[in-house]
Amino acid sequence: MLDAIPNAEQMTALIGKPFYDVWNQLCATIDEKYDMDRLWEKGGKAWTYEYKYRRGGKTLCALYAREGCIGFMVILGKDERVKFEEDRESYSPKVQRIYDETKTYHDGKWMMFEPTDTSLFDDFIRLLRIKRKPNRK
Repeated sequence: MLDAIPNAEQMTALIGKPFYDVWNQLCATIDEKYDMDRLWEKGGKAWTYEYKYRRGGKTLCALYAREGCIGFMVILGKDERVKFEEDRESYSPKVQRIYDETKTYHDGKWMMFEPTDTSLFDDFIRLLRIKRKPNRK
């Protein structure tokens, strides 16, 4: 568990103003579609912070922060990978490449993106839709 949730100043100092803006826009985009529990945790070895979207014990996605960088992770299980692969051509080449380069584990593909702007957000939301239908109008 995290000792204290980082505030806006701490996040801006860690990742920088442009990435903090992207982070906030990504959170707002997810919040617009999904009513989820949101949990701050330590980011493990590679990241300073982890910010998970969960509901009913299942993680939808997680955002990560470290110095000068943010991450967005979606884990696609077996059935979810089939759905992605049926529609893969409609995703951006970057999303397809990350999908192809991501190792498949017994519990799925842990796809990690490091967004620098909002250009992949539509694809991110479509990936989340594979996992769970939006529960906000």
